[in-house]
Amino acid sequence: MLLNMNDKIRLTQYSVGGGCGCKISPADLEQIISSCEKSKINDARLLVGNENMDDAAVYDLKNGQVLISTTDFFTPIVDDPFDFGRIASINAMSDVYAMGGKPIFALAILGWPLAKLSAETAARVIEGARSVCGSVGILIAGGHSIDIPEPVFGLVVNGLAPIESFKQNSKATAGCRLFLSKPLGIGAISNAAKNSKVKPSDYNESIEWMTRLNTLGPAVATLKGLKAMTDVTGFGLGGHLLEVCKGSNLVAELDFDALPLLHGFTDYIAQGCIPGGTRRNFKSYGHLIEPMEEERRMIICDPQTSGGLLMAVEPDSIPEFLSIVKHENAFVKEIGFLETKKDETELIRFKK
Repeated sequence: MLLNMNDKIRLTQYSVGGGCGCKISPADLEQIISSCEKSKINDARLLVGNENMDDAAVYDLKNGQVLISTTDFFTPIVDDPFDFGRIASINAMSDVYAMGGKPIFALAILGWPLAKLSAETAARVIEGARSVCGSVGILIAGGHSIDIPEPVFGLVVNGLAPIESFKQNSKATAGCRLFLSKPLGIGAISNAAKNSKVKPSDYNESIEWMTRLNTLGPAVATLKGLKAMTDVTGFGLGGHLLEVCKGSNLVAELDFDALPLLHGFTDYIAQGCIPGGTRRNFKSYGHLIEPMEEERRMIICDPQTSGGLLMAVEPDSIPEFLSIVKHENAFVKEIGFLETKKDETELIRFKK
């Protein structure tokens, strides 16, 4: 049956996964892209490719700036088409912000089951995306669409940054303090919503955070003491922190009690509202984290959608960093630190 905008639409019922929780697991992705190295073309102007699982590709324009290019798309994580368009767009832009850049234009990626959902509903998704792009002064300059069984939407986003201040996830140094700019819990709360177990206030809070732009990224990227930055999305805090640790050859110590959590997160875990992506994440990288109880695993591995920035800041730069955060009216929470790797096989441990 074809549903249009006059019917009550629950987009999340048209897909198995949702948001960044439908990403391929870190272990499977590593196996898939390993073949790329065999046919790698050397280009000195490509400053960042897929070597360290970074957020976007970076290309030297030879004019003092770099082009930052990324793409991100997923199945619905919310039921409202307009909100789906907003969240998917903000999530895609986040990769550019996480590398210290500012978006300049976008292209849309739309997959739509026209036999089930009307073109009018798809148009509402695009309207949500345009509202976000318009809020930061960029256009959706084109795109591509296909008719497929599950709804999918996202953007290709291109941005610019000064060559001296773009950031990577692999340049952290020992002693850096770790900061996170959004609370965790999107995966479990979205799963609770899909199963009609979520409280409206918790659901609305999750949407508020998912629709918050990570514009803090380029604001703090000018700091030389901000050594590494990435955004926390489908691989969970554990997966994206491990990318920092592996790329920088460091070990992280997390203060678990300091982690910011969305309201109700642990309650939904207790109710079994755990997305499949959480367990896939743990299976992929759990062996690199200090042994922990079940609830901690579900928190560390919870797949985020349009999550916050994870930032590694040298201690001497923290006062200036926090001053910028305050000026940007942003949220950050210190959650741990990085230190030199010795002989440990575990790259993430917890404060005792």
